[in-house]
Amino acid sequence: MAHDLKDTLQLPRTDFPMRANLVQREPARAAHWERLGLYDAIQQKRALGGKTFVLHDGPPFTNGDVHIGTALNKSLKDFVNRYKSMSGFRTPYVPGWDCHGLPIEQKVSRDLLEKLRKETDLKLDVEGTQPSQSARKLLEINKVSDEKGHTLALRKECDAFSETWIATQTAQFKRLGILADWGNEYKTKAPAFEADILRTFAAFVEKGLVYRAKKPVYWSIPFETALAEAEIEYKEHTSIAIWVKFAVPAVEAEKFGLPSDKPLFVVIWTTTPWTIPANLAIALHPDVDYVVADTGKEYLIVAAERLADVIKVGNLLGMHEPDGRDPFTIRLTKKGAALEKLAPRHPFIDRASPIVLADYVTTDSGTGAVHTAPGHGADDYATGKKYRLQIYCPVDGNGLYANDSDYPELKIPNDLLGITTLESVEDLAAKRPSPANLAVLKKLAATGALLAKAKHLHSYPHCWR
Repeated sequence: MAHDLKDTLQLPRTDFPMRANLVQREPARAAHWERLGLYDAIQQKRALGGKTFVLHDGPPFTNGDVHIGTALNKSLKDFVNRYKSMSGFRTPYVPGWDCHGLPIEQKVSRDLLEKLRKETDLKLDVEGTQPSQSARKLLEINKVSDEKGHTLALRKECDAFSETWIATQTAQFKRLGILADWGNEYKTKAPAFEADILRTFAAFVEKGLVYRAKKPVYWSIPFETALAEAEIEYKEHTSIAIWVKFAVPAVEAEKFGLPSDKPLFVVIWTTTPWTIPANLAIALHPDVDYVVADTGKEYLIVAAERLADVIKVGNLLGMHEPDGRDPFTIRLTKKGAALEKLAPRHPFIDRASPIVLADYVTTDSGTGAVHTAPGHGADDYATGKKYRLQIYCPVDGNGLYANDSDYPELKIPNDLLGITTLESVEDLAAKRPSPANLAVLKKLAATGALLAKAKHLHSYPHCWR
């Protein structure tokens, strides 16, 4: 009976397979589209409609296989182009390739390492325990390469490396079913493309749209390259926090109605001692109360809310005048705004560090007085621009102290020149500050400007490489 009922059912008949078998069928389908010239056929048919939709391709980097990000990027573009095409638009889509950048040079350098080691008899191992070790070794290798005239050969290797991954990624994108004008792809390394970049840039220059200025950016010392915000990783790091006294000359104190019968100092706090040579100002909050505290032998200017902490960390408790009087008398209180343009002196460089005002200054930690180096941070930079301070950075691309040629009038002490700001792997293992931090601490102590120091655990930016 069951057999008879089955025979009475009117079911559709089709050659469509019951199993998808996508692993086999998708490549065959993509190959079929290519044989048909599907992309060109669609563009020719839609050209008759007169409507065009152009989606410019932000090119992927040619240093490895397609990953989830580039696959998603290309797929989304393909979705949009197909939708627009089915809506009657011609959708020319020219794929591109980003062929420049440090990652390619690093990878090629690693691939060439064994060969270069044999040629130069260098006993170097690129696989260090830290990226900085690896980077330094690669930089040494590249310097040897330059000396032997191998720079051009290295560039050719990078070009070949890029071409290899262009071929690989093209096949992978086609496997994803991406319809594009693969025969007319653009490459950023093509001479014609580079020439267009120069012509476009020249047009900007001719119209007066290009200017030269300085701005602090994240910088990888081992790899000698700028880093985007997205490349920065934050990790816990123990730094040396310091409380530093900036002396206020008596004539300056009198201008602002401050006591001048004994030494007067503005106390700043920072977790980056190595930036002190770049200090050009001290930032106060305009609405915060600042006190002039009499310690007995000197006056200290700090935020009222931070005085107790400064007394504690400065180990000033128990100090008294000969007559037994409590030395921590608050002589007067002023708003930060009332101290604007007061000119303390840099602790070991012969220049002023004027008081400036900034709303980002807080009393959550430190002294309420922020050491300001416009060449070493976004907030400092903004404040420097507001007060027309120099965007001064006495550190070169290798992380060494060096005089900034743009500002010859600003000099750092000769005994700091050439000292590195980078913490080596050995420094990190020994939990030792960088040579620059140690050198600055030594100079501050020698001038009597170092009120206190302490270890400070905080989140600190690291290079992902």
